[in-house]
Amino acid sequence: MDRFVILSGCSGGGKSTLLEALRLRGHHVVEEPGRRIVTQELESGGSALPWEDLTAFLRRAIDMSLADRDAATKRAGIVFFDRGLIDAASALQHITGEPALASYGQKHRYNSHVFLTPPWPEIYVGDHERRHDLSAGIAEYDRLCADYPKLGYGLHILPKIDVDARADYVLSALGLL
Repeated sequence: MDRFVILSGCSGGGKSTLLEALRLRGHHVVEEPGRRIVTQELESGGSALPWEDLTAFLRRAIDMSLADRDAATKRAGIVFFDRGLIDAASALQHITGEPALASYGQKHRYNSHVFLTPPWPEIYVGDHERRHDLSAGIAEYDRLCADYPKLGYGLHILPKIDVDARADYVLSALGLL
């Protein structure tokens, strides 16, 4: 859907901060499925965690992403997604070899502009929900840089600038400024 815009890229690269800036400017946003799943699993004692059962975690991320897309159809205007379906499908395919990108990536389209946060070691911070190190984030970033174009998406690598300038960059690229 042309009004669904993906913000993706390297973990710890400023996606959530950018998403909040876009929300404060009046845009609809959808928070990262992975963080929501980790929070739910930690609170319930579940095991669908990336460091315990990565495949179960990714399948939950796909299901949540599909539900997020469905809920977003009820919102007017642009909706920004912090990661989502394509990221989860890319990871599932990488881990299991299943053709998840073809299954989900072609059927459920987003705006052709995808915005990626590059690795930014100076701001990377691990936390209770992000337990992997920067090198794992960089490997994921490299995979996404290859997988999104395979699905016909144009990549915009976000410059390492302050959050308001980044928000302006995204909105300008979408013709919304």
